[in-house]
Amino acid sequence: MNTLNELVQKIIQFREGGKARVTLLAACPNSAAVLEASVKVAAANNMPMLFAATLNQVDRDGGYTGWTPAQFVQQIRAFAEKYHWDGPLYPCLDHGGPWLKDVHTLRGLSLEETMNEVKQSLTACLKAGYQLLHIDPTVDRTLPPDQPLPIEIVVERTLDLIEYAEAERQRLGLSPVAYEVGTEEVHGGLVDFDNFQRFVHDLHAGLEARGLLHAWPSFIVAKVGTDLHTTDFDPEVAARLYDIVAPLGSLIKGHYTDWVSHPEAYPDTGMGGANVGPEFTAAEYLALADLASKEADLCRARPGMEPSNFMAVLEQAVLDSGRWQKWLTPEEQGKPFAELAPERRSWLVQTGSRYVWTRPEVVAARDALYRNVSAVYPSPHGYVVDRIAQVMEKYVVAFHLFDSLTLLG
Repeated sequence: MNTLNELVQKIIQFREGGKARVTLLAACPNSAAVLEASVKVAAANNMPMLFAATLNQVDRDGGYTGWTPAQFVQQIRAFAEKYHWDGPLYPCLDHGGPWLKDVHTLRGLSLEETMNEVKQSLTACLKAGYQLLHIDPTVDRTLPPDQPLPIEIVVERTLDLIEYAEAERQRLGLSPVAYEVGTEEVHGGLVDFDNFQRFVHDLHAGLEARGLLHAWPSFIVAKVGTDLHTTDFDPEVAARLYDIVAPLGSLIKGHYTDWVSHPEAYPDTGMGGANVGPEFTAAEYLALADLASKEADLCRARPGMEPSNFMAVLEQAVLDSGRWQKWLTPEEQGKPFAELAPERRSWLVQTGSRYVWTRPEVVAARDALYRNVSAVYPSPHGYVVDRIAQVMEKYVVAFHLFDSLTLLG
């Protein structure tokens, strides 16, 4: 199996040689069903798959999925065995940096404390067998919210974390891993190429000065039009960014790819990777909502059947988590959930469901839902996984990933 670094170099070489244009898909494993669907899709399409796990999702404390890095990798292997797949599956850290785990902010950690927490998590990821580490020190909670972190500080902290990770990797006797750097916000928007080029230049010079050019990142994240509030991809910006980084051996990676318009434009413009997460959560939520509606029909037809009340249990769990509040618009701040528009309440529950799938009351209600509908669906869990996989297939086609391992080797 190619390492991720080798895979990136092949993608660049094939593109420059006019052989093929491929964008790698990185699924954000925000639930067991999403992770299973990702492995199933990789096996069905003979393609590589990346799994971009944030510290909120997977960490030493279990994250909201309940997985430590080691358990996460074990679960990937278990699904690979289930689907008889021995192709490349790459566990990756997404947004590894200070204050990018919610609890770090809630606990009011200092820079030294949060950096120490991140370093311990990097070690855990390396020990577990992660193949890519996204180093992202672009947030500083000691600054006012509207004050961006200076580029030189972002570069310095990026270098410090890469240096730490490389020292740990060598201490543990592990093979080289791939790195990813940057975020959409660092580079100042769609047309601020000066900031982007400065970041890339200073990072290259810093790695060279520290004798770490062998750890040059395979992916550099940049804003290509999409963000939390828009799905408009800008192919001209993406192509220009590719031209900057490809000679250095890197590819551009896009975050916020969920529901993106014209995903088929990604390979043509040189986008090397794309993260998708909330869209898969939506697919899981909607599949379960459909099962709940069918359960209601069954309960009406069979008076002795006790309903699971799954959707009500899920909504209450999202409300109790408090995490729905992070998605409120300025005009919604301070309003009780019940006073929000019905469509907004539905969206907030859908979006927030990924944080509570593993809560005991949600697991119990889901089990009850599955038992009730099993008279119609022999495998309701398989139904949910297949619904998520159907959404992933859109990106398989758009990114030219079908049978891509035959080409990429």
